[in-house]
Amino acid sequence: MVRAAGLALIDRGVDVNHACVLSATRRRRTTLGNALACLLGLAAGVTHAQSAQRHTAPPQTGAEEITGVVKSALGSEAGVWVIAETNDFATRFAKIVVTDDQGRYLVPDLPKANYLVWVRGYGLADSAKVRAVPGSNLDLTVLAASDAATAAKVYPAAYWYAMLKVPEAAEVARLPGGRDAYLMWIKNMGCIGCHQLGNLATRTLPASLGKFESTQAAWARRIQSGQAGGQMVSLAQGLLSGIPLKYLADWTDRIAAGELPAAKPARPTGLERNVVATVRDWAGPQSYVHDLSGTDRRQPTINGNGPLFGAPELSTDNFPILDPIHNVATTFKAPVRDASTPTTHDDPVVAASPYWGTQRIWDSKATAHNPMFDGRGRVWYTARIRAADNPTFCKKGSTHPSARLFPTERSDRQLAVYDPKSGKYTFIDTCFATHHLQFAEDENNTLWTSGGNEIVGWLDTNKFDQTGDAAASQGWAPFVLDTNGNGKLDEWTEPGQPADPSRDTRLAVGFYAVMPNPADGSIWGSVAFRYPGAILRFDPRTKLTEIYNVPPPGFGVRGADIDRSGVVWVSLGSGDLGKFDRRKCQGPLNGPKATGDHCPEGWSFFRLPGPSFAGLPQFSVESSYYTWVDQHDTLGLGANVPIATGNLFDGVHALVAGKFVTLRIPYPLGFYAKGLEGRIDDARAGWKGRGLWVSSGDRTPWLKEGGKGTKPLVVHFQIRPSPLAR
Repeated sequence: MVRAAGLALIDRGVDVNHACVLSATRRRRTTLGNALACLLGLAAGVTHAQSAQRHTAPPQTGAEEITGVVKSALGSEAGVWVIAETNDFATRFAKIVVTDDQGRYLVPDLPKANYLVWVRGYGLADSAKVRAVPGSNLDLTVLAASDAATAAKVYPAAYWYAMLKVPEAAEVARLPGGRDAYLMWIKNMGCIGCHQLGNLATRTLPASLGKFESTQAAWARRIQSGQAGGQMVSLAQGLLSGIPLKYLADWTDRIAAGELPAAKPARPTGLERNVVATVRDWAGPQSYVHDLSGTDRRQPTINGNGPLFGAPELSTDNFPILDPIHNVATTFKAPVRDASTPTTHDDPVVAASPYWGTQRIWDSKATAHNPMFDGRGRVWYTARIRAADNPTFCKKGSTHPSARLFPTERSDRQLAVYDPKSGKYTFIDTCFATHHLQFAEDENNTLWTSGGNEIVGWLDTNKFDQTGDAAASQGWAPFVLDTNGNGKLDEWTEPGQPADPSRDTRLAVGFYAVMPNPADGSIWGSVAFRYPGAILRFDPRTKLTEIYNVPPPGFGVRGADIDRSGVVWVSLGSGDLGKFDRRKCQGPLNGPKATGDHCPEGWSFFRLPGPSFAGLPQFSVESSYYTWVDQHDTLGLGANVPIATGNLFDGVHALVAGKFVTLRIPYPLGFYAKGLEGRIDDARAGWKGRGLWVSSGDRTPWLKEGGKGTKPLVVHFQIRPSPLAR
């Protein structure tokens, strides 16, 4: 009884003798007298809070709400999640809120249905699920977690992944960047660029994998599974020489033996208690969805309350559509132009999957990576329409202006646009490969893309709409530094050649993220998959580029975005949100010395939430894949707030006034944020008319809570003025 009562007080938002409770729980050798003394100290810390709660009336209940108070044997429970879920609709539907400082909750705007209502929170066991309908006032009773292992089941994956041991620097010294580069690859640049590691499915080994002589052998076999097995083996066994397998094996062995996370998460506080999250699903149980779009980023009131469109990348050509008003998910089959277009179905299964056996579950020709709405309500996709060999107008000898400057032979993915009103799907053949895409705020509605390897590509969409001429409407250019400093694009030296101060210098880099700057019309991009990573500025008028390497302590540039002042925000493998402000640069921005390390003063870093790997307290274990900037205050936390994906936190992290606010999905565990987009459905409706849409993009959606058969998730985050606002 003493132990359970102590665990119930963990993370209640009160400064208590946390350590003595955990010591009693783990070592089981604290005397009853010591334990009671510990609890007396704990009780002293919460007496005032509980006395204020005893006579608090529950909130009044509206016809579309469920309200009540969450209580345990120790009083009202603040900062825990209340989940109302139903299977009455065509999609999964769950609405999640957080209790206020008196344990009260209000689940707003529930469509008519039969709900199961229950509680999940740190320090607690999941409560019983109680049936209710909108209009109910329902007090909920919770129990303390019976032991520390039960409490840890609902911790974010970050706390489990932090248990992974990291090699000594000498073991990975051959990597450019050493141990920092190793961290980059086992975090957002490699492993956690596709999966959430640390959730229950990944911190354990499935029995269906088979029996092996050692856990390390089991991991070597595990990463061969399915059609992505070749990619995983190439990273872990090739680039990283098999080193991760040793540490992953040790990690899962220690967890199997009962070891628990050393750090503990705190319950939501402050603005985190104002979150209302709605969880739906779409697509199929063998598909994953990389990104979504439901509005024009430049005018986020477009398509208010309308459907959202997803890009399922390698998994399928059945593109998902979500109707959030009627809770219906559908698909449309994306075509390709050429019958010879390759398909991911031809990607071999390296070894049988523990979940799908030798079945080739991926089958996509279009391999759509990103969708993006335009001002006319159409959806543009970076999508494959043909095989990789480029048409003649792209190649050497063409009269196309861009081909004369820098001819291209191949592009692995092109563009397409879908009109939801007519159902028309139009192909746009491009000489440059595509990955991400963003519209500029210019008179041509220029669509800029990343993924072109060593070039940046663009499409004048107005011209294409008027003429239908893809060749005449597109352009591309290499990334060239103004080494001679004359402000003009001149003859350049090729990558790897000796520098020539009389010539410019071409860079062997490419955009990962792409970011049109609303402040001056320049185009920025992130340079990923190399250490330490960088960001680029491309000037569409001069066709010249600037490069800015991320300085220590940052490293591992991945997804990035830009605010309306031209400040770039970037997710880093170092466990930071990086900020770059070009206006702070003190030296020349071009010339022979402007080669990437010339403006460290432009950088600043914000450590992401989460614990650290042992011995590396300077780095958060959080492994953010992408950052998106809320330029137009669509969520309600303010304009230009950067929001980083919290890939080991089941949510996202918003940087508000210099501090992170974490928006977490506690159910189902394993939510892996990938694509983000804010939309204003009704500017007159206050907080209810605003929100952030986030796709769950883990390539293995069956590894989340619920397991095989569950579908990819779509989450709508909203921020209300208080935990009980309606």
